[in-house]
Amino acid sequence: MAESPIYNPSTPLADLAQSLRQAQRVVALTGAGVSAESGVPTFRGPGGLWRNHRPEDLATPQAFKRDPRLVWEWYDWRRGLIAKVSPNPGHRALADLEHLVPEFTLITQNVDGLHRLAGSRNVLEIHGSIWEVRCTGCGRVAEDRRVPLPLMPYCEACGALLRPNVVWFGEALDPARLQTAHEALRLAEIMLVAGTSGVVQPAASFALWAKESGARLVEINPDPTPLTPYCDWVFQGKSGEVLPALLAAMKTVPV
Repeated sequence: MAESPIYNPSTPLADLAQSLRQAQRVVALTGAGVSAESGVPTFRGPGGLWRNHRPEDLATPQAFKRDPRLVWEWYDWRRGLIAKVSPNPGHRALADLEHLVPEFTLITQNVDGLHRLAGSRNVLEIHGSIWEVRCTGCGRVAEDRRVPLPLMPYCEACGALLRPNVVWFGEALDPARLQTAHEALRLAEIMLVAGTSGVVQPAASFALWAKESGARLVEINPDPTPLTPYCDWVFQGKSGEVLPALLAAMKTVPV
C-alpha cells in the first residue's frame, strides 16, 4: 500500500515544519473532530439524540430553568462517556508542540478537558469545561470530576443549585477569555486549525481574524470546509495522524 502523502518529506509538511520552527508565536484552534478521534461523541450529526432530545434543546438556560434535573442527567451521561476516553496522538502532539514554540496558545471549542489531560498548559477553553460546575447563586466555580454526580448537585458554600460551567446556546463567551484569544490571534505568525467544521461562531471567524493580521493558516481536517480556500497549507486527514507527523518533521529541522 502506498505511503500516505503526509509522511512524504517532499510535501508541504516539511515546509510547514520549517516555518513553525522559525515562528515565535503560534495559535492552534481545535474542534469536535479532534475529540471524536478519541471516541467522544460529536455534538451534532448521527447519534446526536439522547432520549429523543436534541442537544440544542438541552444546552440552553431555558431548558435548565424548566427542567434542571433533565439537563443534569444529560450532562452526567456525557461526563460518564468522556471519563472513559483518553487523549489521542493529536492531543499529545499539540501538547508537545507547545514546548517547541516560544509563544503557543491553544484555543479549543471542546469542553471535554482532553487537551489539559494530554499536557497542554496554555489552553483557552472558550466554551468552558464539562468538568467544572458553577453556582447559580454565588457564582463560585469549582472542578468536580465525580462520575456519576449526585442529582441534583448543590453549592457547598451557599446551598444554591450548581450548573455545568459551559457556554450554552444563547449565552455569550467569557469576555476576558475572548479578549485573550483575540490578542493571541492578532500576534500569531501561524495558525493551525484542526478538526473543526468552521461554521460555529465566533470561533469560525478566528482564523480569518488571524489572517487579516498577517498569520499564515494551516487546516487539518478530513474534509474541505469554508476555511479551506483561505489556507496556506491544507492537509486532508485525521489530526491524530497529521499532527504527530508534523511534530516528527519539526524535530528534524535544525534550530
